[in-house]
Amino acid sequence: MENPLKYFAELRDPRVERTRRHLLQDIVLIAIAAILSGAGGWDEIERYGKAKKAWLKSFLQLPHGIPSHDTFNRVFQALDPAGLEKSFLDWVRSLTRLTAGEVVAIDGKSLRGTAKAEGKPIVHMVSAWASANNLVLGQRKTDAKSNEITAIPALLKALELSATVVTIDAIGCQKAIAQQIVTQGADYILAVKENQPSLLADIKDSFQMLAATSVEEQIDCGHGRVKSRRCSVVADLSLLDHAAQWAGLRSLVRIQAERYHKATGKTERETRYYIASLKPDATKLNAAIRQHSGIENKLHWVLDVAFGEDLSRKRAGHAAENFSLLNRIALNLLKQDKTSKLGVHGKRLAAAWDHDYLLRLLSGGN
Repeated sequence: MENPLKYFAELRDPRVERTRRHLLQDIVLIAIAAILSGAGGWDEIERYGKAKKAWLKSFLQLPHGIPSHDTFNRVFQALDPAGLEKSFLDWVRSLTRLTAGEVVAIDGKSLRGTAKAEGKPIVHMVSAWASANNLVLGQRKTDAKSNEITAIPALLKALELSATVVTIDAIGCQKAIAQQIVTQGADYILAVKENQPSLLADIKDSFQMLAATSVEEQIDCGHGRVKSRRCSVVADLSLLDHAAQWAGLRSLVRIQAERYHKATGKTERETRYYIASLKPDATKLNAAIRQHSGIENKLHWVLDVAFGEDLSRKRAGHAAENFSLLNRIALNLLKQDKTSKLGVHGKRLAAAWDHDYLLRLLSGGN
């Protein structure tokens, strides 16, 4: 794998010439190395840099030593997120090629620590997650969750999606988004909820009045629970008004999930509906829908638990957006390392303790 740091060498420095005591590339590299080693804020990044100064000096210029936490803060507040995002996307494209049929899950995450008492909107990020490759493919910021409708098309446009399957929750169930995904050479599975009341009603009618084209049932037992899951697919779109307006639509999907708790005797039931451009194959559709949860379990949960992202209170300028991207850069580097069987937390400890391991992470495993 290529060294990822070269993709960040062309970032435009937002500082005026007379204030550039520290090189931008040094600042970015120290930040990434510190976050890989467990740092969660500007103060910790400064302390990390000072503790590792002799080692960092062996391959960085550091003309005026280690930048202060205020310098890290000011630079990342001012740094254009679009430039950092472009560097990130260029690196991800060099890192891997998405496999045919790979699920690309799109979902949003609020950075809860950015909320302010005076009512300033919380920072909300929409991310793309490659399920098979375990990679963050990109992200876009939106100031309010309702604006995911505008953020999702911008994120999709930045990605190479050919031959993949894009899965999005109900907020992305829009005709224009379905058309964009098909135009980019991908398939889609879009959740349908009450935000599309007529479409949801037509889908429910279809499952009541038409025979299923394909069905798959799964039963899992363990941890004191019995879980069953039934995926039914209808290919007949005759009961849908304006079905032709949904680009490439081929399948209606219903997931009926049931969880029985042996200890309490309580049973929980849930029914969910989707539209898809894939052919009506219940096994494949069910597998793709289940993979969508990876963006919650392997990305959002890890960012909160291992990186403490929800606790971050960075608000000024572009600080929250840029720091969230630095977290995702670090997570990608950790996920792509195959030399260790440790989890994310263990790998970050190893990076803090072992310079050789950290260098291997920073060089993309080379």
